[in-house]
Amino acid sequence: MSIELSERPAPPAPREITTQPRRSDQIFRIVVTIGGMASLVILGLIALFLSIKGLHILTEEKLGFITGSAWEVITDDTGSIAESKFGIGAMLVGTFLSAMIAILVGVPISVLSALYLTFYANGKVKKFLISVIDLMAAFPSLLFGFWGFFVFMSSAEYWAKLINKYLGFIPFFDVPTPIFERSPFIAGLVLAIMIIPIVTSISREIFDQTPLDRIQAAYALGATRLAMIKAVVIPFGRGGIIGGAMLGLGRAMGETVAVYTVLNVVYQINWQILFGAGGNVASLILLKFGEAGPAEVDALMAAGLVLFILTLLVNAVADLLINRFGGKGR
Repeated sequence: MSIELSERPAPPAPREITTQPRRSDQIFRIVVTIGGMASLVILGLIALFLSIKGLHILTEEKLGFITGSAWEVITDDTGSIAESKFGIGAMLVGTFLSAMIAILVGVPISVLSALYLTFYANGKVKKFLISVIDLMAAFPSLLFGFWGFFVFMSSAEYWAKLINKYLGFIPFFDVPTPIFERSPFIAGLVLAIMIIPIVTSISREIFDQTPLDRIQAAYALGATRLAMIKAVVIPFGRGGIIGGAMLGLGRAMGETVAVYTVLNVVYQINWQILFGAGGNVASLILLKFGEAGPAEVDALMAAGLVLFILTLLVNAVADLLINRFGGKGR
């Protein structure tokens, strides 16, 4: 039975294709944008405040504020400041030494721990260790400082004596006076223990994202588990490892209470990591802030500005390293 052309149903209207996101997506995008911009605004306000308070100290002291190691405020009989000299060179050296020791000790342990948790630990052991590491990451730094001072320092002092005995011919391990307690070496070890949970968590998350097809391909070609880790996992997670290490370095450089507890604050440049003298910028601010006058507070704000800039430089270097060496495996 034939159907007349006029009786055929009309074709449906063409569907309008649009890229307009849904309202929920728009709201989520606005919230995320506001959160990200708020972080930038807060960082900018912190930098502005530190600059307003401390920039004139940097202008007056010039390069001596970075290279000098004297911190003196001399007042006259009326209490007015007769002479002042501010320099954080010794504190910068202590910050650098303690942070480098923390990275050299903490990062290898963190990476090995992350590899064990990802590819070797199973079942309840893995869940328990992950819970412990996450809990350690939330510990206050004061607890690490007390533990380092009352428990860890005696053992670390013994290790420092052994290093000085067998490697004392190296200038870094030389000790002019047999004072081994509260040294940059001990502070660095405490900082290493503090950053291990953070770097381990970041590295484990990166290793968990290794593509399964590459892992299976490595096994199919006859690779052992160790060979697979070397050929696939480490190259894939290299960028994450570097990022975690730089994040740990930033925390080690800015740590205050733990370093103040286990490190002598001495206003002299000390490159001997086993010698009980040093300090860091954050511990200097903590030590001086309570008793500082207006001029000295401005100098402490200038020290905070220098530390702020160093932290930004560390993050910038981390981005460069991740972009340069962040491979994706073979």
